[in-house]
Amino acid sequence: MTTKIAILPGDGIGQEIVAEAVKLLEYLQKGEGLNIELESALIGGTAYEEYGTPLPDSTMTVVKEADALILGAVGGPQWESLDRPLRPEQGLLGLRANLGLFANLRPAILAPQLADASSLKSEIVSGLDLMIVRELTGGIYFGEPRGIYTREDGLREGHNTLIYNESEIERIAHVAFQIAMKRDKRVCSVDKANVLEVTELWREIMIRTAKEYPEIELSHMYVDNAAMQLVKAPKQFDVVVTTNMFGDILSDAAAMLTGSIGMLPSASLDSNSKGMYEPIHGSAPDIAGQNVANPLATIMSVAMMMRYSLAMPEVADKIEGAVNSVLDQGLRTADIFSPGMTQISTSAMGDAVLAALKK
Repeated sequence: MTTKIAILPGDGIGQEIVAEAVKLLEYLQKGEGLNIELESALIGGTAYEEYGTPLPDSTMTVVKEADALILGAVGGPQWESLDRPLRPEQGLLGLRANLGLFANLRPAILAPQLADASSLKSEIVSGLDLMIVRELTGGIYFGEPRGIYTREDGLREGHNTLIYNESEIERIAHVAFQIAMKRDKRVCSVDKANVLEVTELWREIMIRTAKEYPEIELSHMYVDNAAMQLVKAPKQFDVVVTTNMFGDILSDAAAMLTGSIGMLPSASLDSNSKGMYEPIHGSAPDIAGQNVANPLATIMSVAMMMRYSLAMPEVADKIEGAVNSVLDQGLRTADIFSPGMTQISTSAMGDAVLAALKK
C-alpha cells in the first residue's frame, strides 16, 4: 500500500528547508524502495498570491488524501496588511482545525555536539530531553466570541474567549500520559488554576485521567513558575502538557535552551495519529532566498513523521543518526556555527545529511 505524503513548503525559508527534506524522501523512495508518494500543494502567502486564499480547496484535497504532511513555514511582512481571514497564518490554523490536529508534540532535545551553543551554562542544559505536549485546536486561539467591538460609550474593546471542555482536556491528557509511558513516566501539567477557572477544570481532568495510568507520576505547576523553571532547571521535566497559548510560549522558550530554534521539529496529530510535521521556527523572511537557513529541524520533522504517523521507527533512527553524524563532522549552518566548526549553506547541509544517510 502506498503511503501518501503532502509537501507544503509555504513561504519564506519554507521553500528552501522543505526542498532539503524532499531530497531525503526522494532517496528513501527511490534508493531504499520506500513505498511513498509525494504531492506538493500551496499554503500561506504563496497560496494567497495564486488563489486569493491562504488555504485553497485544492490544498485541502491533497492533505485530506495524505497519510501525513510536511510543512515548511508561513507568513511574511508583505501579507501583514491583509484582512485577518486572508493572512498566511490563517491557512495554518485552518489546517489544524479542519484536520483535527489537536495534539502538538514539541521535543526539546539538546544534541551533545551543540551544548556550547545554548545561551545557558552547559551544566544546566547538557543532556536535556523533554517533550512539550500542547493542546492545539482549543483554548483562547479558537474560542468564541472573539473580535474588536465598540461599546455604547464609544470605547473599543478586544475580546478573546478562553474555553476548554472535559473531552478536549481528557484527550490531550491521554496523549501526554501515553508518551510519558515510553519515556521516564513523569508528566507535569502546566496551568493557572489559581486564577483561571478554565485551568481549574484542566487540573481536575488531568488528575482524573491520571488514575488510568498508575505508573505515571503527575505533578502540577503554574505557568509563570514553569517559565522560570525552564530556564533555571530544565532537566527536571520529562513530559509537559499544557494549553494552546501556554504551550505556544513555553515551547519556544524551551527551544532556545537547545541553542537554536532551527534545530527542533514538531508534530501535530489527530486522534488516529495522522500528522502534520514542521519545524517550530517561522518563515524568517529576512534570510529567505539566501541559502543560509538551517534545514535540520525540517529533516528531523521527517524523522518524527516516520516514527509517529508512518510506523517506521527504523527509518526515523536512520535519519536521526545521519543528522548526528553531520554534527559530529563539525558541519554547521550560520545559526549554530561556532569557532572551529565549518559553516555551510542550507543546501550543503541537506546534501551532507543525505550522504550520511546513504552510508
